[in-house]
Amino acid sequence: MPLVTFLPHEKFCPEGLTVEAPTGTNILELAHDHHIEMESACGGVKACTTCHCIVRKGFDSLEEADELEEDMLDKAWGLEAQSRLGCQVVVADEDLTIEIPKYSLNHAAEAPH
Repeated sequence: MPLVTFLPHEKFCPEGLTVEAPTGTNILELAHDHHIEMESACGGVKACTTCHCIVRKGFDSLEEADELEEDMLDKAWGLEAQSRLGCQVVVADEDLTIEIPKYSLNHAAEAPH
């Protein structure tokens, strides 16, 4: 079973965490299953950027982002070449290292995190 490492994030995962991930699980679900409260204003349907993450290891093992995900990512804070939406990153056979950016654009929240 592949390992997914969440790098430390001061609000959501201060210590960082490495977990075994069943193939086919998306990063947003995996984070929530392990009490990492990664944001998801749209409920994980690719309609916002609050679950934006950066895949620091294993990016090339993922299926490519589709056009809708790419369009949403264009609106994300801190966009990088390895940026993806956590709700769309599906664990395959390789280990992944995930960074949750410090900020997100959550228009549903009153204050940035």
